[in-house]
This record gives sequence, structure tokens and C-alpha cells, in this order.
Amino acid sequence: MTLIDSRPGIRAAYRALTAKTGVFVDADLAVSRLGPPLRTELSEWFPAEDVEEAVTTYRDLYPDYAITPTVPTPGAIEALAAVRAHGLRVVVVTSKLGRLARMHFDHFGIVVDELAGDLFAEGKAAALTEHGVRWYVGDHTADMVAARTAGVPGIGVTTGPCDATDLRAAGASYVLPDLVPFPDLLTEIAVGP
Repeated sequence: MTLIDSRPGIRAAYRALTAKTGVFVDADLAVSRLGPPLRTELSEWFPAEDVEEAVTTYRDLYPDYAITPTVPTPGAIEALAAVRAHGLRVVVVTSKLGRLARMHFDHFGIVVDELAGDLFAEGKAAALTEHGVRWYVGDHTADMVAARTAGVPGIGVTTGPCDATDLRAAGASYVLPDLVPFPDLLTEIAVGP
């Protein structure tokens, strides 16, 4: 939930998964702990031998249930504009499957220069390095691990499941309540005082 608040859509997709499979997924609980890979969450509800099929079913349902209810997080559109205003590229590295993340961006008309999906924690670090990312903004402690592993400052936002204390403990160089103050911070760290 760094750029988009996908909780309403993901909640709807989990409820559709329950309806389709007959396996109860507590959608409210599941969206309260977003960040780790989908397989991690589904392994809490499905037997191990059924997890891969559940992943496929969920991802098939996702476009019909999760795109429309999703909204940008506060300040997200302005934060992306600030990145562009500084002549920088927008690189999105997410645990969400890339094609599903792209659907959200297309829905909002958000243009990203690079998109690397289906990555988590240290797995994100390789994409950050590959794309020459200078700062990484995320809402999860695993995002701060990714930034630290890639050797770049992590900017935590408390719009997701992790609070400021957790983000700082995971190595965040900066912590913001949302992306509203990000343009000013970007000017400070990109240009200097």
C-alpha cells in the first residue's frame, strides 16, 4: 500500500476465492497482513497440496474483483509527479505479480519506467540494483530489508501493515505517514538544502 490501497479489491478477491473454492479465507485478516507473497497467505488457508491451484484461481479472479475498488494512497500521484519533476525514473518493485500491478497502474493512468513483480524482501534488492534505484519507498519491513540489501536508503510509509517503529527498526532512513510529504523530502535528499 505504498502507491495504491489495494485492500478493498484484495478483500473482494479473497471473498470471491472463498465462494469459488469453498475454502474459507478470512479476507479482513488477510488484508491486514499484506506484503508477503500470495503463497504465504494462501498457505494459511489451503492444504499445502492445494496452494498452487489456489494461487492460480486467485490470480484469475483478481482482474474482475480487485482493480476497480483500489484507490491511490494519499499523495501517490503527486509523489510520482515529483519524481518526474526531478528528472528521475519511476521504478516499481513489488511482491504483487507484475501483470496484476500493471493493471492497477493502467487503471489509474500511472506510467512507470520499470516494473519488477513477484519479489519479496531480499529478492527485491536485485531488481533495485539492476534498475539503478537511488531510494526505495515501501510500506513493509521487508521493503526496508530490500533497500538495505541493495545499499540504498529506505523510505518507509506507514500506509501499510507496519508502523514507524517497525520500519525504523528494519532500517528505514526516513519514515512518512503517507506520500503527501514525499515531494518535499525528495527535494531535500535529491537536491539538498
